[in-house]
Amino acid sequence: MKAFSITDIGERRRINQDYVFCSENTIGKLPNLFIVADGMGGHNAGDYASRFCVEFFTQRIKDSEIISPIASIEAAIKETNDILLSQAQEKIELEGMGTTFVVATIFDKEMYVANVGDSRLYVIGKEMKQITEDHSLVEAMVKTGELNRCEARVHPNKNIITRAIGANQSVEPDFFEVNLEEGDTVLMCSDGLTNMLEDETIERIIRENDNPETAAETLVKCANQNGGKDNIAIIIIKV
Repeated sequence: MKAFSITDIGERRRINQDYVFCSENTIGKLPNLFIVADGMGGHNAGDYASRFCVEFFTQRIKDSEIISPIASIEAAIKETNDILLSQAQEKIELEGMGTTFVVATIFDKEMYVANVGDSRLYVIGKEMKQITEDHSLVEAMVKTGELNRCEARVHPNKNIITRAIGANQSVEPDFFEVNLEEGDTVLMCSDGLTNMLEDETIERIIRENDNPETAAETLVKCANQNGGKDNIAIIIIKV
C-alpha cells in the first residue's frame, strides 16, 4: 500500500477549512487510518471544527479497546460529535460550526468506510465507482427525481448538506464495506475537488499518474485552473 495526502486553499478562499489525516501505520486497533474533513462555519470556526474533529477522533481510535472496526469508528464519531457540540456551546465564536467527515481503514483487501456529509470516497479499479453517498439537499432531490445529475452539478443549493458532525445532537454516519482488488486506487476528497472537475477527468488523471503524489498534485493543479472556488483535500491510496 502507498498513500499520499494533500490540502490546498484554492484560488478564492482566505482560510483552508479542509483537514486530512493519512497514516499507513497502525492506529489503535486499526492497521491504518485515512480521514478527510471539510469544515463549515464563520471566520475560524470551520477551520477549527475540521482540525479538532480529526485530532479528537484519531485519539479516540488510539485509545479504543473495541475490536470491530465499524463499531470503534462509530463510537469515535459519536463522541466527536458530542464534544464538538459542547465546544460550540462554550464559545460564541464557534457557534454553528461543523464538518463533513469521511474515514477509511483497510484490512488486507477489505476496506471499511464511514461517511457524514458530502466529502467522498471513490474506488478506481476496472471502472471508477463512488462508494459514499452525499448527504446533501441536491442529492436528496436527485433521488426523488426532481433533478438529474447534470442539473445537480450547477444547482445554486448544491453546497447545502443535510448531515454533518456538530450539526445535531446525534449523528448518523453511513457505513460501507468494500472488497478491494490488487491495483485498485482509493480516492478520498472534499467537494473542492469534485465541484471543479468531472468524475471522468478525475479518473483520467489518476489512471495517467500511477504515483499517488503526482496524481494528487495534478488534481489540485487542475481544480485550481478550473476555478479553485473552494479548499481542496485529497487522499490517494494505491492498493
